[in-house]
Amino acid sequence: MSAAGRARAQEPPLSRGEAADGEMPATEKELAEDAPWKRIQQNTFTRWCNEHLKAVQKRVGNLQTDLGDGLRLIALLEVLSQKKLGRRYNARPTFRQMQLENVSVALDFLERENIKLVSIDSKAIVDGNLKLILGLVWTLILHYSISMPVWDEEDEEEAKRQTPKQRLLGWIQNRLPQLPITNFSRDWQSGRALGALVDSCAPGLCPDWDSWDPSKDPSKPVENAREAMQQADEWLGIPQVITPEEIVDPNVDEHSVMTYLSQFPKAKLKPGAPLRPKLNPKKARAYGPGIEPTGNVVKQRAEFTVETISAGQGEVLVYVEDPAGHREEAKVVANNDKNRTFSVSYVPKVTGIHKVSVLFAGQNIAKSPFEVQVGRAAGDASRVTAQGPGLEPTGNVVNRGTHFDIFTAGAGPGELEVSIADPSGRRGALEAPLEPRGDGAFRCSYRPAAEGAHSVHVTYGGVPIPRSPFSVHVGQACTPSLVRAVGRGLQPKGLRVKEPAEFKVYTKGAGNGELKVTVKGPKGPEPVRQRELGDGVFACDYVPTVPGPHTVSVLWGGSPCPAGMCVRVCAHMCRCMCVHVCTHVCVCMYTCGHMYVHIYTRMYVHVCSCPPVSVPPCPRSPFEVQVSPEGGPPRVRAWGPGLEGGAVGSAAEFVVEAIGDDVGTLGFSVEGPSQAKIECDDRGDGSCDVRYWPQEPGAYAVHVLCDGDDIAGSPFMADIRPASRDCCPEKVRLRRHHPDP
Repeated sequence: MSAAGRARAQEPPLSRGEAADGEMPATEKELAEDAPWKRIQQNTFTRWCNEHLKAVQKRVGNLQTDLGDGLRLIALLEVLSQKKLGRRYNARPTFRQMQLENVSVALDFLERENIKLVSIDSKAIVDGNLKLILGLVWTLILHYSISMPVWDEEDEEEAKRQTPKQRLLGWIQNRLPQLPITNFSRDWQSGRALGALVDSCAPGLCPDWDSWDPSKDPSKPVENAREAMQQADEWLGIPQVITPEEIVDPNVDEHSVMTYLSQFPKAKLKPGAPLRPKLNPKKARAYGPGIEPTGNVVKQRAEFTVETISAGQGEVLVYVEDPAGHREEAKVVANNDKNRTFSVSYVPKVTGIHKVSVLFAGQNIAKSPFEVQVGRAAGDASRVTAQGPGLEPTGNVVNRGTHFDIFTAGAGPGELEVSIADPSGRRGALEAPLEPRGDGAFRCSYRPAAEGAHSVHVTYGGVPIPRSPFSVHVGQACTPSLVRAVGRGLQPKGLRVKEPAEFKVYTKGAGNGELKVTVKGPKGPEPVRQRELGDGVFACDYVPTVPGPHTVSVLWGGSPCPAGMCVRVCAHMCRCMCVHVCTHVCVCMYTCGHMYVHIYTRMYVHVCSCPPVSVPPCPRSPFEVQVSPEGGPPRVRAWGPGLEGGAVGSAAEFVVEAIGDDVGTLGFSVEGPSQAKIECDDRGDGSCDVRYWPQEPGAYAVHVLCDGDDIAGSPFMADIRPASRDCCPEKVRLRRHHPDP
């Protein structure tokens, strides 16, 4: 052996974790004992050893332990070198010393062959040091499989100047000039390079390797590698010392791949190999009106032919992509004629430039993809109009049928189509039948099944009509019975001319609808101001200008809304009236069975506790209210902290003042979660101090009455909080404050 050859043979064994040829050092994970690359390398080296040991009917099961007695290592060296070692060794090494002697015989032979071993001794092999054993096997692979033979078409002097890796890579690059092979790892993970190498060694054995596209299917790389390696094993005599799954594994190391590929330079084709002519998709051709640049129109079948007689055997696939990027597969039918032609057809749905891709054996044929301009049909979609509730942006509700009309008169012949996309974007999710109504008019009816934004697409001759697609928001079904209206402006009595009458309307949970409030007095409609406060709450107010009965109509989605629920009040006799417990909730309750107290200025107290009775429903909208003339009963005002809130067990106080000579009968009542004790002190100047003691926390309605009617602002809503430990009710005093008149 030359000095250069000996130098190459003496190179220390490389691993994935060592830097070589400019590679970066491996990470700690790659150096771990259970690193995937180590497992692949051990499997590959074991198979390589067994391929050579078959000649002497021996086999290695575990590379880490089976070389420890020296017998299989000696046999492997004799097969590789075609020499006898020349020294006696223990045929039955039952003791460790015998095993060490046998391994020493093998290592001494390598030394005589000028194969230098780095850090490898008999003890390492006997003790099963896997890293050093792998290094020993790699040294044998470098020397006997890569360095020694002179390959065909190889310059011997050039080979001497190269490392084994450079030599093998250069040979492969000369074989595969059409592929950019630069390494022994990632360039082999698609399987295409293996197929190309097999076909290079035996043209026709893998002729369609260049059509193998691993991007279409994650399992394709393994399939590609398996097909190439099976052909190489069966017809080129190249054993699979590495599996298809391992060679495409991203964790594979270069030594394993080099071990397998180093067998190709010596490969010889066996007789009877199934060689096939190479595919040439570029020799397939397509012709016909369906791929012409102009002449195709919307909704009309476009046809053409693909001829493959000169391209070999392969599958024909055709894809048509419209201007929006939507891709569909065209219909392809084999004609089974002598020119191996295929008939292709598709129907364009929209106008614009379409791309027609014709693939043979997975590759584009000559001139593919074809650009085809699809024009309009005979009809003129710009002359078609559509209108109706089913196209309105708002107003349509879930599970309620709607419709719209389409007018095509004067638009010429064309096909009318309607498709509706639901909120998830699915076209055709809703049935939209067309009903002819004469003179080119059609009615389209549909029933939305989901809440949200819908798109109604109307096309004529495959072309969208003006304003199509129409955006339609479908809301919840309108339920006027869930709308509540509360406030002083709706009470049957107590309103005065030129005094503001206010109330609120609560529509949350009542679905989609439009609120319409009207007030009609004896002389006609009264102006109503309506404001949206958010969360489905509307504030309304009006100022009656004439006395007499007024009708307040509250409509939601065009239907009347119900009134608040009723409370039966007992005071000598039971009478029905509407009461609202809080500004957000209108509940059905009655004070019969509870304590309801009226305290008058003359300190007459009536307490009624009647047995429960059935409560009749309140009338629905419209509300009937009675407006009294201006200057009627004396003006009564109330102020003080007790009208806003307080604490349980503490007196809540407020002041009531009556302005005028003829003071009517004043009354007070407090309604809440429980009975509240009430006291009143007459000051003698037309005013009085009122106190009440709430027993439970919650919302309390404080009524201030004049001649049985609520004064302006009554009932007052007081928020009673739980008693505080630091609260001293006896220290609380009413602060007398006289508001501006």
